Amino acid sequence: MSLTGDVCVVTGAFGFVGDRVVRLLLEEERLAEIRLLDKNIRPELLQSLEDKMGETKISVFEGDIRDAELVRRVCQGASLMFHTASLIDVLGSIDYNEMYGVNVKGTHVLLDACLQENLSSFIYTSSIEVAGPNPRGDPIINGNEETPYSSCLKFPYSKTKQEAERLCLSTNGEMLRNGGHLATCCLRPMYIFGDGCRFTVGHMKDGIRNGNMLLRISRKEARVNPVYVGNVAFAHLQAARALRDPNKRATVGGNFYYISDNTPPVSYSDFNHTVLSPIGFGIQERPSLPFPLLYVICFLLETLQTVLRPFLRYTPPINRQLLTMLNTPFSFSYQKAQRDIGYTPRYSWAESRKVTTDWLASILPKERESIKAK
Repeated sequence: MSLTGDVCVVTGAFGFVGDRVVRLLLEEERLAEIRLLDKNIRPELLQSLEDKMGETKISVFEGDIRDAELVRRVCQGASLMFHTASLIDVLGSIDYNEMYGVNVKGTHVLLDACLQENLSSFIYTSSIEVAGPNPRGDPIINGNEETPYSSCLKFPYSKTKQEAERLCLSTNGEMLRNGGHLATCCLRPMYIFGDGCRFTVGHMKDGIRNGNMLLRISRKEARVNPVYVGNVAFAHLQAARALRDPNKRATVGGNFYYISDNTPPVSYSDFNHTVLSPIGFGIQERPSLPFPLLYVICFLLETLQTVLRPFLRYTPPINRQLLTMLNTPFSFSYQKAQRDIGYTPRYSWAESRKVTTDWLASILPKERESIKAK
């Protein structure tokens, strides 16, 4: 079902996923207008959209999604929202109140504006981390939306994303002011990689400091299935088309979908090596320390963080939940998304890997110089 003539809002429009969603909308649809809402406007990205706009109007709104007045103004006359904005933090460096404010309260503000301004379709970018893994490190291999799993989330990021997702799904079907009904769905991508991924750049920097040798922090058998950012963007577009289709709207509304692709299951550390090895990076054969000892060290670092909190802000380089996540087999199928919203990966693993590695190669000299200068 085409989105031709729609007015669309994208939150976090200048972020890793949001930017790809905007570009894909410009390439594949003839929207009347795309409204870009972000706290941090990136002029270079905006300029790069100019030759792709065609007849679609691009409007930029700089501000916070917690600003109810701004959000209502952005939503006026719109029919579709992609909510990709989020604070991401797996180390505990961001204050919990700030993260809760953006990820949960901000989502509530957006949903309320949709109801008040008759915006009828809402797609939320959730995360695999709302599913787990749990503190015991219980594995899931090729799971799906019906796979039973006992999860107890510790990360503030995971907990706030989970609460925001529940808020989105519980709002599905609520009445708009014009008598219509809001349809919502949530997408849970696996670990997202690709050109522009700051986490891969961080691992590359660590490898440079370590003499072009990547640190192994994941056991080889802890396989996950990362997903390419271009495929995540395509899943968003397919979800929007499904919500627009009267025959699919009732099925898709109120549901969440795991989004993966055909990237081969591999550990986090071995994935980093896969995309960085063509540009000269090796990897440790095994972790520097046994997992149980690393777990104890994480506990001690977290205890130190708690003791120091009244006096100074200390963020451990790793914590127990992150260590568990990096060492737990945790992979999921995209079959339900394929069945309900017609999602199949747009980009092959070979294409995704090449684009990612080529991008890393292009920024490698600059990163080397930056580290050398310090």
